[in-house]
Amino acid sequence: MKSFGYLRPTGVQEAVEAYTAHPGAQYLAGGNLVDLMKLGVETPGVLIDVGRLPLDSVEELPDGALRVGATVRNSDLAAHPLVRDRYPVLSQALLAGASGQLRNAATTGGNLLQRTRCPYFQDLGKPCNKRQPGSGCGARDGLHRDHAVLGHSPHCIATHPSDMAVALAALDARVELYGAEGGRSIPVADFHRLPGVRPERDTEIRPGELITGVLLPASRAGVPSAYRKARDRASYAFALASVAVVLRVADGVVDQVGLAFGGLAHRPWRAHHAETALLGAAPTPEAFEGAVALELDRAEPLRDNAYKVPLARNLALDVLNRLAPAPATA
Repeated sequence: MKSFGYLRPTGVQEAVEAYTAHPGAQYLAGGNLVDLMKLGVETPGVLIDVGRLPLDSVEELPDGALRVGATVRNSDLAAHPLVRDRYPVLSQALLAGASGQLRNAATTGGNLLQRTRCPYFQDLGKPCNKRQPGSGCGARDGLHRDHAVLGHSPHCIATHPSDMAVALAALDARVELYGAEGGRSIPVADFHRLPGVRPERDTEIRPGELITGVLLPASRAGVPSAYRKARDRASYAFALASVAVVLRVADGVVDQVGLAFGGLAHRPWRAHHAETALLGAAPTPEAFEGAVALELDRAEPLRDNAYKVPLARNLALDVLNRLAPAPATA
């Protein structure tokens, strides 16, 4: 039995001050921290429970944007009328994740901060640079069927497990943070890091910063969008590959697009090359095929996961073609 302290602050400022006052502290709220503590991967000296902070509402802003509090439950967010109506890709992604019971417990902030499910990371007897820098990456020459094909490094080939974050990246959402230096926000697409030589750093969050919410921009509200996920079984499984697409066509050309992949990289992979190719182009199957190929040609699959590239390609093309308006008939 490993002992640890437990605090339950009543406000954001109190939570940040508690973190500063207790070296080795970690925030707790709807992520997979407790699972990692059971495995011995995480050993916080103090848990700061932020799950009951007043951050559990979805607020419509004057410009039409939505602010989602960090402790809003995944099930509540997926069912929220404004999310279902204006940002269907987010609702679909949330419902594709975990199980109903887990969605009732998981929070917006916890979902964003969940750590990889790589078995080498979770097994203290295996080498893992993410868990113990400098120990090596056991997955690279070991079992890596489920691992990254984009953006990986010699130090880490783990993938990020979130479905929600993939949809948020395609939506140009921003993560709102508060810490000792005050508040700031970061695009979701830039919040998670690629492994590089520091795979132990999952995100750009600073020590002691707390996620207070996520901002869904008004510019994406009502734009056609969808999420699709491939996995080993029909439910309660992480993505082998997934795709979130936001696509608006006006005057016969694509005038707004957001495309992000899940299950392929250490973070949700925003497909900037594909988006650039599609903006201003006619929404044809040929244009979609060329744009997706332009992105996925950058993949560097390993021995056992090359199947992810055509899988992601087919998912993306299916969603893009479904969202594109039918061609006009004479």
